Amino acid sequence: MILAVDMGNTNIVVGGIDEKNIYFLERITTDRAKTDLEYAVSIKSILEIHKLTSKDIEGVIVSSVVPPLNTVLASAVKKIAGIDCIMVSHMMKLAGLSIKTDNPDMVGNDLIVASVAALSCYRLPLAVIDLGTATTICVIDSHKNYLGGVIHPGLRISLDTLSSKTAQLPFIELEHPGKIIASNTVDSMRSGILYGHAGMIDGCIDHMEAELGEKLTVVATGGLARFVIPICRHDITIDDNLLLKGLLVLYRENTMQS
Repeated sequence: MILAVDMGNTNIVVGGIDEKNIYFLERITTDRAKTDLEYAVSIKSILEIHKLTSKDIEGVIVSSVVPPLNTVLASAVKKIAGIDCIMVSHMMKLAGLSIKTDNPDMVGNDLIVASVAALSCYRLPLAVIDLGTATTICVIDSHKNYLGGVIHPGLRISLDTLSSKTAQLPFIELEHPGKIIASNTVDSMRSGILYGHAGMIDGCIDHMEAELGEKLTVVATGGLARFVIPICRHDITIDDNLLLKGLLVLYRENTMQS
């Protein structure tokens, strides 16, 4: 089993995966104040909950968009498994993906991982949506070139900003209002955020297809995908395990004996 870790700004996704099974997928809060020992305890607890031990871990790969925590997390993994983890980078072997942006070193590791996974599972050309702290949509053309895409404030950021910048609007939980024409303030906020976000995604895909001159296969991942993707007009596949799959592909690609 490979221990696959995706460290985002809000959550750290920890999963166990091999070519046959996904053994677990859990989230812990990203906290820059935590020590390596505290992260080690959290990851060890996840393994124990799923009746696994460090002996079940063949290797570890980490994708991070929080550089200040990279050393901390690598140390935490070392404490648990005694293994040096592989850190995702645009400089590693990318399983056929070619990054064709102005600054490849500025492409988020999470976008690279999701793109590698989508490339291995879905028909080209592709649009890959990740709904997390930010909502990103990136495009991979028919020649396996990562062309770039858009970065948009995420659902939760948008909702919290709306509440914090307006005196009379409350902080609310993100739930589906059931209809776009909402009859109360709370549902109006939810309706605006969700249907507005869906419209943004649909509009971006329309423009991307027009610019590329081809119809895109569209796949979405991220903890918030279930809220907005079902109300989009486009046919979009939700793949909750996309990042885990990509991390496994990258681990194998970069540990194969030449």
